[in-house]
Amino acid sequence: MEVKKDILWRVYLCFIGMVLFGVVILARVFILQNVEGGYWRGMADSLHTSYVSLAAERGTIYSEEGRMLSTSIPYFDIRVDFAADGLREHDGRIFKENVDSLAYYLSQLFGDRSKREYKQLLREGYKSKDRYYLLKRDVPFSQFRELRGFPMFRLGPNKGGMIAETKNKRINPFKLLANRTIGLARKNAQNVGLERTYNDYLKGVTGKRLMRRIAGGTYVPVEGYDIEPENGRDIITTLDVNMQDIVETALMNMMVQNEAEHGTCILMEVKTGKIKAIANLGRQKDGSYWEDMNYALQVGEPGSTFKLATMIAVLEDRYTTINGTVDLNYGRWQVGRRTVYDSEPHHRTNVTVKQAFELSSNVGMAKLAYQYYYKRPNDFVAHLKKLGLHHPTGIDLVGEGRPIIKNTASRTWSATTLPWMAFGYEVLISPLQTCMLYNAVANNGKMMKPYLVNTIQEYGQVVKAFEPTVLMDSICSQSTLKQVKKMLEGVVLEGTAKKLWTPYYPFAAKTGTALVANGKRGYADKIYQSSFAGYFPANDPQYTCVVVIKNKPHAARFYGASVAGPVFREVADKLYAIAVEKQKPLQTTVRIDSALALKAGKGSEWQEILTTLHLPWQGKVSSTNWVSAEVNDRQQVALQPVKQTKGAVPDVTGMGLKDALYLLENAGLRVEIRGAGKVSTQSIPGGTKIGKDQKIIIELS
Repeated sequence: MEVKKDILWRVYLCFIGMVLFGVVILARVFILQNVEGGYWRGMADSLHTSYVSLAAERGTIYSEEGRMLSTSIPYFDIRVDFAADGLREHDGRIFKENVDSLAYYLSQLFGDRSKREYKQLLREGYKSKDRYYLLKRDVPFSQFRELRGFPMFRLGPNKGGMIAETKNKRINPFKLLANRTIGLARKNAQNVGLERTYNDYLKGVTGKRLMRRIAGGTYVPVEGYDIEPENGRDIITTLDVNMQDIVETALMNMMVQNEAEHGTCILMEVKTGKIKAIANLGRQKDGSYWEDMNYALQVGEPGSTFKLATMIAVLEDRYTTINGTVDLNYGRWQVGRRTVYDSEPHHRTNVTVKQAFELSSNVGMAKLAYQYYYKRPNDFVAHLKKLGLHHPTGIDLVGEGRPIIKNTASRTWSATTLPWMAFGYEVLISPLQTCMLYNAVANNGKMMKPYLVNTIQEYGQVVKAFEPTVLMDSICSQSTLKQVKKMLEGVVLEGTAKKLWTPYYPFAAKTGTALVANGKRGYADKIYQSSFAGYFPANDPQYTCVVVIKNKPHAARFYGASVAGPVFREVADKLYAIAVEKQKPLQTTVRIDSALALKAGKGSEWQEILTTLHLPWQGKVSSTNWVSAEVNDRQQVALQPVKQTKGAVPDVTGMGLKDALYLLENAGLRVEIRGAGKVSTQSIPGGTKIGKDQKIIIELS
């Protein structure tokens, strides 16, 4: 019995001990969860760290004269930390005192919700204690600047709770101008244009920041563990905004007039190969036009502008000269089962080779090629390849089409391929290749590689420069070159482009009119491609210009001289006036206009300006005195000291606003400003003794 009691006593003792131990565990769990829970959760969160990316600022693309063509501007996502310590202390006093006025200002700024709706929105966020509440997306900098001064937000992130997330958006300030060539920097799609070609330079290097998670799921940066991003480099292009505007406007006018499907206009600097302007317009579904594709790089049958290459081949092999003869057969010639037609009707038979070219005779070119190369067609092809027409130009743009120059081994070669190639069919080249060929003729035979970027810069310092590249020292002999130049000039004087002739400057060019197939419908829709290629001025070539326009089906106007030609002429007229015509030499003696508007200002600043501009002047100046300025009888800028007495109102008549404010406010006056320009009158005359807290009104005109 004693043994049994002893065993039971021990069992009870163990049971009580286990119960007490369980109670202790439960008590400790309760304390950890409800008393010390916040502390331990914070400790656990602090052990969770991760790196976040810091985006680099993308480089800017500039025109040659320094205007921004593509740049990044900041936008902000505005969020609110409704659990911020300062916002919730004293039972949310700051929030309650500011919610009405904040809602009012938000409504006034954004205009998308009423004051009542914004107030309700803010109260819901506050009630939820959301630490990352999204208030507004894509806020521009101008609105963000106002937002920072709003009630509650101006107290800072700890008391006001505002969190601003910065992100950059890419914009093209000139919008349509060269839009496709400059390109687009897109997050979820392939970039195009220069933005794509030079992306590695523009994008910069992404940085990293170590972030630690704190209570509530919010991350804060860990100091000393940042890898700063490296901003992208800037691109200085060869494009000229004024020239681009001229080219784009001229092309747009014709596209709208003729309701054309799409078109391109390229302007190249003869001596260097720089692309100064390139316009690409496509008709949209609503009838408007936009830079939707880079048509300058797309290959197609060039039509009659290709006849230049044919003539270079024939003349270079010395089969004939421009004074040789060819029978045009009234503009119709049958080759096998196919017939060659001249696009513009005429009643000519025996003419000179020069006249056949000037008339843009398909028959004439086909007969010349067939007569001299039908036994050795690959000799003709070899000339085309020597001109580089079988390779892309290599311009610094991704997506250039690959040209096709057939030879006898080609699967589609036939008995009629050679004569049709002679006038620009059964070959595929881009408008840019046509431009490069004509530019070589203008450049005395030297073929230049077209390019779009001058330099790559970092903080204004050149890190990479691109120089003009010579692809070929001479595309043909000087004898051939001299003859083709005469033919190109003859097209304007006597040929298909004579209606475009101008007495003010000479230019050389070739028209083109090609019938274009429309898919399975073939040539039934009578869709014509109008083209015009040339250079100006002919006696001293500065620019080469190529225009290619694809017209709508059954267009009333479709000849190259009447559709593409006027675009060329408009571009040439304006550029000749502003960029080509030599300016008259300046007079050796500088004369200053006596009616020039001059402002009074600081003497030392006036001295620096006049010395820098090498203008004659007289007067006594110092680093402290102020002077008035006027042009005297001897054509000098006369500087007269303006008397300024200490304790008296300064005489600021004739000064600019900056100088006037500087003097008046330093003298202790409160200034009210009216108007714009320079100071014409002041309410208190100069020299008057200044009173305490005195106000002065200055009127500007």
